[in-house]
Amino acid sequence: MASEALGSVGVFVAILGGTLRGSVPFLFVSLGECLTEKSGKINLGLEGTLLTGAMSAYAVSFLLQGKLGSGLAPWIGVMASGLAGLCLGFIHAWLSQQRRVNDIAVGIAMIIFGSGVAFFLGKSFIQPKAPQLPTLDLGFWSTVPAVQSALKISPLFLFGMALAPVMHWFFRSTRWGLIVRAVGDSPDAALAMGISIPKVRMISIMVGSLFAGIGGSGLSLYYPGIWSENISSGQGLMAVALVIFARWNPIQCLWASLFFGGAQALGPALQAVGIDQGRYLFNAIPYLLTLVIMVLTCSPRKTLTGAPGALGEKS
Repeated sequence: MASEALGSVGVFVAILGGTLRGSVPFLFVSLGECLTEKSGKINLGLEGTLLTGAMSAYAVSFLLQGKLGSGLAPWIGVMASGLAGLCLGFIHAWLSQQRRVNDIAVGIAMIIFGSGVAFFLGKSFIQPKAPQLPTLDLGFWSTVPAVQSALKISPLFLFGMALAPVMHWFFRSTRWGLIVRAVGDSPDAALAMGISIPKVRMISIMVGSLFAGIGGSGLSLYYPGIWSENISSGQGLMAVALVIFARWNPIQCLWASLFFGGAQALGPALQAVGIDQGRYLFNAIPYLLTLVIMVLTCSPRKTLTGAPGALGEKS
């Protein structure tokens, strides 16, 4: 194998390529959850949204390839994934804002609902091959196929990288961003200012779910580039821990997504150069990171820096 011939350099290249590919869903879901939690709500249902977005993007890309061609169909699929996320976000936002309704219970219900919808409607799209999103070849300078393959970057990754600083600016420097933060930090103060808390949270949850749906399109139309029922591997739930790790900061969500993407790429990279011992442990690293983050941040004795004040309050 080419990666074996490259030796330790091959491991680095494989991890780098895997980081850039695998961080796409983490990035979009974490940014979406960051927006949602900034408004004072939590959306555990983004795992179902991620799956529904992945299925919607793949199905639309496959069905439209004959009419629009393989170049335009995947982009329409990305739009469809965002629309699917928007719809699930509306359901979650409406349910979670009813009186005496628990955010966690609604999130679990939305995981089941979103996954069920994706599995049911996606049965017929498991085998067919849908057109994939185009990639940017950052490895053009190399003559090694392994390097060229590892450095093929999705435009979605670049969009996510641009979205993180835009969201950071939105929260700090715009009126709407300040309104979202006010609702998340002190609903009573926001209400006294005449702000509609249900409206702000409805929009925040819906837009956050839209981002998560687009993250799903990165799974089915870029990497791994297929549709199957286990394609997300819990990345939607891990992104919730990622937001805590990033202290509700969009810029730090970007770095945390790259970190999680790199952890996810470590096992396959080592296997690519023939290191099979302990591969199951390496593949479990993202889940171990999630567990460690949740354990370290669940202490009742300290307040997390950046945590919205209303997060976790009862309706």
